Amino acid sequence: MGSSRLRIFDPHLERKDSAAFLNRELPLPTFDVPYFKYIDEEDEEDEWSSRSQSSTEDDSVDSLLSDRYVVVSGTPEKILEHLLSDLHLEAVQDKDTETLLDDFLLTYTVFMTTDDLCQALLRQYPSLNKEENLDVPCRKRKVLHLVSQWTSLYKDWLHEDDNLKQFLKTIYRNVLDDVYEYPILEKELKEFQKILGMNTHAHSISHQFSLKENWLQHRGTVNETEEIFCRVYITEHSYVSVKTKVSTSAQEILKIVAEKIQQAEEDLTLVTFTFSGEKHELQPNELAISKSLESSSRIFVYRKDLTDTLMPFAENEELQQKSVRILGINTWDLALELTNFDWSLFNSVHEQELIYFTFSRQGSGENTMNLSLLLQRCNEVQLWVATEILLCSQLCKRVHNCKTWEKIPGKFKKLFTELESLTDPSLNHKAYRDAFKKMKSPKIPFMPLLLKDVTFIHEGNKTFLDNLVNFEKLHMIADTVRSLRHCRNNQFGDEVPPKEHQELKSHIHHLHVIDNQQTLFELSHRIEPRV
Repeated sequence: MGSSRLRIFDPHLERKDSAAFLNRELPLPTFDVPYFKYIDEEDEEDEWSSRSQSSTEDDSVDSLLSDRYVVVSGTPEKILEHLLSDLHLEAVQDKDTETLLDDFLLTYTVFMTTDDLCQALLRQYPSLNKEENLDVPCRKRKVLHLVSQWTSLYKDWLHEDDNLKQFLKTIYRNVLDDVYEYPILEKELKEFQKILGMNTHAHSISHQFSLKENWLQHRGTVNETEEIFCRVYITEHSYVSVKTKVSTSAQEILKIVAEKIQQAEEDLTLVTFTFSGEKHELQPNELAISKSLESSSRIFVYRKDLTDTLMPFAENEELQQKSVRILGINTWDLALELTNFDWSLFNSVHEQELIYFTFSRQGSGENTMNLSLLLQRCNEVQLWVATEILLCSQLCKRVHNCKTWEKIPGKFKKLFTELESLTDPSLNHKAYRDAFKKMKSPKIPFMPLLLKDVTFIHEGNKTFLDNLVNFEKLHMIADTVRSLRHCRNNQFGDEVPPKEHQELKSHIHHLHVIDNQQTLFELSHRIEPRV
């Protein structure tokens, strides 16, 4: 068997028997062993293989009557070759070809590097000196169309990839050379000029955008324009989560934290600690994030006249009063601000990040920055809710806001019961999945469940079968990941809350969090001791 091969399902192979088969009165059976075809080099003999697969009766009918080839597995080169041969340039792509193209572009990093894909595309781009036939301009245009779709899908995800930049320049020069021989390439030439223009622009300017501006922020490494959640610890187990750029100075972060904990900025200082015990006091103009991102280090806020950190939140009366004020804010405004912030995070997650997260868990941080922010936010919101409740130590105020089960109106009990049913995890979260499916976009999925689905597909299916890429597995993963696209078909409106709720916005963006379960447990017992 040659090294370059493609395994596909050919519905035409049984065409001779299909008429007689369809004339039978018996229902169509299901096949546990459908046939697949190996395609090797052009003159090599066909070989056959079978694979166990369960199908429903409808699936069998669709498979037998379909006029398309379904890619099952193959080498990267052969899959790419098959994909290019199926592309239609003048007409709109049929759904199957469009899906195959999208599957390939979303998942190619699983079985080949970006440099490998660039080299493979250059090999597929016919050389002017080597080939002279009518098919050459069509093949060139197909390669250019695929590259255009690739850069459109990934946007700025790849603009810092040196291999891709060199590839785009090389293929652009090729098009410049070819356009005189093949004027039909003029349209593709203009398209590439736009692509190179965007690439150069994105590389040369300082990216002054934030998560709220709906830009996809993807980098191989953390750069100074990206936004992250920086944890500034007040005590050993409580911190302020500050959303800030990597380029933010220590003084800017200190100003946010000081306002948050209602302390005078001039009385405070930021100190980085490593677990080995090393301490470094940050100067006002020093970059705080570069220090905090070092392995095994944390940022603490200290009183300049004390050697210990500030007192815990629970013992700070001013912070307790602020928590009470938060509990009194209109619930609609609170929900709106939480949704606005979460949408800005979700809208910045690229579909590729889920694949990187699943396939490279050890090194996923380099390519999953936005996804990591969203997951971190999910965890912090849960802890923030508990923190806010437990910091309100005055029982009368807690009862006024939370009441007791006996005094809760029936409509709220019903609402809570519906929420319990919706979050019921039985039958693989069927209630939630059904409700979410009926919702119109824009909508934010429960990301841990989506990651669970992708992981289930990954761990339940081999990536390679007989040294061939298991493309069926990659199609299932791509199909799951594409759900992000459907959730963002319509953009969430920027509803700006009243000016008097700017304090709420600041509070939502920079949460007070106690992340130690034992500390939360002790606070709970201090407020309501066990009988």
